[in-house]
Amino acid sequence: MTVRSYEFDVIVAGCGIAGLSAAVSAQELGARVAILERAPIDERGGNTRYTEAYLRMKSESEVTDDFESHLADNAGGHLDPSMTAETTRPYAQWPSIVKALSFADPELISILANGAGPTIAWLKRFGIRFDFLPTHFLTQFQPLLMPVGGGLAMIEALAADAQRKGTSFFYETTALSLFQDESGIVTGLRAVNKANEPIRFNAKSVILASGGFEGNAEMQTRYIGPRAVFLRPSARGGYYNKGEGIQMALEIGAAPCGDFASYHPQPIDPRSGRSEPVVLIYPYGILVNLEGRRFTDEASGTIDLVHESVTRQIIRQTNGIAYVILDNKVNDIPNKHIAVRTDQPPITAASLPELAEKLKISAVSLLETVGSYNKACNDDGTFKPSVLDALATQGLTPPKSNWARPIDHPPYFAYPVISSIVFTFGGLKVNGRAQVLNKDGAAISGLYAAGETIGFYYRNYTGATSVLKGTVFGRIAGIDAAQRVLGGKAA
Repeated sequence: MTVRSYEFDVIVAGCGIAGLSAAVSAQELGARVAILERAPIDERGGNTRYTEAYLRMKSESEVTDDFESHLADNAGGHLDPSMTAETTRPYAQWPSIVKALSFADPELISILANGAGPTIAWLKRFGIRFDFLPTHFLTQFQPLLMPVGGGLAMIEALAADAQRKGTSFFYETTALSLFQDESGIVTGLRAVNKANEPIRFNAKSVILASGGFEGNAEMQTRYIGPRAVFLRPSARGGYYNKGEGIQMALEIGAAPCGDFASYHPQPIDPRSGRSEPVVLIYPYGILVNLEGRRFTDEASGTIDLVHESVTRQIIRQTNGIAYVILDNKVNDIPNKHIAVRTDQPPITAASLPELAEKLKISAVSLLETVGSYNKACNDDGTFKPSVLDALATQGLTPPKSNWARPIDHPPYFAYPVISSIVFTFGGLKVNGRAQVLNKDGAAISGLYAAGETIGFYYRNYTGATSVLKGTVFGRIAGIDAAQRVLGGKAA
């Protein structure tokens, strides 16, 4: 069988914001670039296509005050202080074992923070506009900058520029494995088209920007565990992210990085087929499991800061599902509709026993749970839905720290919620040039990574940084890959 073969300077696997940023940046320097995209053209863009693309920035040139500290606080598990102490020296002096260590090193955190403003300025050159627009968070701790038109506007603007300047797009084409020469230099990759016909792409630089593995049930179970059976991608783009970019690099000795057992979750309505059908109204009611019992503090902080930890509790419940229980007082909350993006109506009942029957949970348990909660509510405070009001329960386990009002005004409403995967955390270790490192901390010549293919996050996601990370490191990868090909910096 004759295998088709193509020659380019730079091959990019993935057409999300990371891949497009890499491709356009490489092309700006004169490189011949190709983009491989598993999706058809009308669904290109991965997760970026479906996100509002929140950016953790207080202006177009400045990240938020807690940007670097939050990332640093969640840079790994219990890190060895003798290892992290080495990072106070210049990067070139770090021991190889530290360069390959699975943690978000301060070198990369600083590069991301310092690169955010210049990257926004670069994106504006393509006609992308930014503003502080309403979010689906009714309460939030930090300002969030957004591209007008969301991630889709970013994808369409960069893809149009890439196509206009000659980038070759290969849609419905999946990258599977890497080629290396006798010196270990990456020289291209093997792919298949939608007919499963093999294609060889030869290139002097390969950039892996094909997302995480939220669309791969086997990898989810292997890394996240058996409860992954109850997970699903938050948006349609996630189904295309099956982890090959990570796997093919690990197969040639790349160092892993990021929390492979975790992911960025969102609470969504499992009845809905739309992208990101989030239900973020739950802080104003209670969450119960299939046993009819509460299991978490629904309102320990502003919704933008705590929805991830709450959603992690949902996946631990029976069948990975919970129910938001509300009463008619929810209609007093201004703009409540922006916190509910499911296209399915709430389950409504005139009484709690009727609601329990519709939810197929024990009426006795639900009545007992709501009764205990109602007795613990404190009437002394003032309900303030737009701020943390400290209207807390008294003597209840688990407590509810804010917005605790009795659920006693029918009709009653419920939404089912499950944990969805926005993106996975595990991926590849890179240096400040976005070069993929091997397990000894040395760069694998000719191989780069960007976006969620880079492992960067641990435990708690630093919200509104993933699109920035994809764009910043996509640009870095594209520039370095092109310079390597065209006689600039040698890899």
